[in-house]
Amino acid sequence: MVERAEEDRLTEVLKAASDPSRRRILTILVQEGPVRVTDLASRFDMSLNSVSKHIKALERAGLVSRKTEWREHLIAPEMAPLRLIDDWFGQLRSTWEMRLERLAQVIEEEVSDDD
Repeated sequence: MVERAEEDRLTEVLKAASDPSRRRILTILVQEGPVRVTDLASRFDMSLNSVSKHIKALERAGLVSRKTEWREHLIAPEMAPLRLIDDWFGQLRSTWEMRLERLAQVIEEEVSDDD
């Protein structure tokens, strides 16, 4: 079972990743590695300020980290929070697998009883 703190963290990660622009930012970072904020912003049809707000939301969720070198801000992906999503989906998967196994047993029993 998921503890309350983990559940809150999962909610925060899912909320941050729910925005298409944020998912695109994450995809770029995962594919390319750390990227300067200005280079990242140039790929979007929005202001630098708007991209920066999306990055801050991802930072709060722990999905990205920021490293400052002089005046440059490098944004890097952080994969650990995604494990929370994977664990949650894993729990859902196992529940459905058990239900499907039980359904298969019931069908098998019905077929056996008909013989």
